[in-house]
Order: sequence, then structure tokens, then C-alpha cells
Amino acid sequence: MAWHAQLQLDYRLESQRTVARHQHLGPLRILQSLYPEGDAVCHNILVHPPGGLVGGDTIDLQVTAGAGTHGLITTPGATRFYRSGGEPAIQRTHLRLAAQARLEWLPLETICHSHCLAENRVTLELAPGAELMGLDITALGLPHAQQPFIEGSYLQRIEAPGVWLEQGRIDARDQTLMQGRGGLQGMACLGTLFFVTGSALDRPRRQAALELARTLIDAHPLRLTTGATSVNEQVLVVRALSPLVESSTDLLRKIWHGWRQYFWQLSAAPPRIWAT
Repeated sequence: MAWHAQLQLDYRLESQRTVARHQHLGPLRILQSLYPEGDAVCHNILVHPPGGLVGGDTIDLQVTAGAGTHGLITTPGATRFYRSGGEPAIQRTHLRLAAQARLEWLPLETICHSHCLAENRVTLELAPGAELMGLDITALGLPHAQQPFIEGSYLQRIEAPGVWLEQGRIDARDQTLMQGRGGLQGMACLGTLFFVTGSALDRPRRQAALELARTLIDAHPLRLTTGATSVNEQVLVVRALSPLVESSTDLLRKIWHGWRQYFWQLSAAPPRIWAT
């Protein structure tokens, strides 16, 4: 039987405190709000008790961040797309930010098991003055267990309507993509960190953020398979390829730390669940 899980998560500003209100249908939950940085930033952990998706399953997550709020969302473990019998498994995430809102979308990696048919769609809508930092890490197969991604497909789409669109399909049978120098080069993990704004960033600010990211990249073992760019005046993107999840995660979190300090004057505050 297919699962259809839905969650509506709303951040609101109440007495200068960001609070989270939520409603759910099916196996998708938000745990207790945490405030390791004080009342301004609300940390939440998104939990999907079944632990993964098979063909026919759907997850719909809707997040709204009210004016002046700051939410941070992560997960306790990887999202897993398992073998499909023919139907796709679909995860849809819609993040809406009001004016001057901030949101950090920092899930752990998505694991695509061999023979999965999966779609992961993320839509970003930002009002003027809003800013969003997001992390997307995809792991193909299970390299540690010698279970490579040899069959199946994965569609990834990240879109800020009218501002930025990134879409690609990974087909395990496409050896030019999987092994080619212009493709994944045999790597099992691809990671993306993005900073998206509702208003244009001036060129010096964008350039300084890129230089910060590139300095961290140059000092990291993944320096030859990672790049940072400004797609346009509202989008900064870092992309990394690596053999294993851990190295991409390490580098992209370092850049997240640096950008958090640079853009928001906030020290690194890793979610507590990352330390467990």
C-alpha cells in the first residue's frame, strides 16, 4: 500500500520569537522546536517514521516563513528511495518566505537505491528581502556496502520561479553521464549548496561570498570536483562531486558555516541531531 504523507509547517513571529505551527496527514512529523541560538531562530527536525519511499509513495511538505522569522529545518537521517515496481516515488517540497524572512533548509542526504524510480522536487518562493540557504546532497547506491546504482532513475528539480531552475535526470544506464568526464566521473555523490534571495544582491556582496566559498574549497580534498558560482543577482550555488557522502557533506557544511557568518552575522550553530 502506498503512503501519502503531508505536512504544513508555518513559522510565525510572536513576541519577537519565531514559533512553529504545523499540521500533518500521514507519517510525516515535526519534533519539538529547539532554540539553541535564542528566540530569534527556531530549529526543527523533520521526521518520516517509515524511513524511506517506495514506488507510489508521495511526500508533500509545505513550509511558510512569516515576515521577520528565521527557521532551520533538518532531518535525523537520510531520505531513502527504495526499489520500485514500476511507479515513481515522489517528494515535493514547497518553501515560501515572506518579506525579511530567513530559512535554512538542511536535510541530510537523499539515498537512491538501485532500481528506484524517484522524483525530488523543491520549489522556492521568496518575497523581497527574504533569504534562504539550502542543502541538497544525493547519494547514488550504497558504496560502503558494495551496492552501486546500476539500475533506475532519479529526477532532481530545484526551482525559484522566474529566478532559477535546475533540473536533471540521472539514469543509471546512461554510462556517458555516470562515468564520463563531462558527467559524474564515476562519483557516487553530488551535493549542492544554494543561497537564494528575494531581492538582488549587489555585486561586491556576491563576489565576497564566492571568494569565501572558493577559499574553503581550495583548502579541501574535493577542490578539483567542486565549484562556486553566481547564477544571477539572486542566486549563489556551490556544487560538489565526491566518491562518498561524507566528504561532500563536510565541505558544504563548512561553506554553510562561512556564509551564515558573512550574510547574517550568525555563528555556526549545527543542529543538535547532527552530533548524534
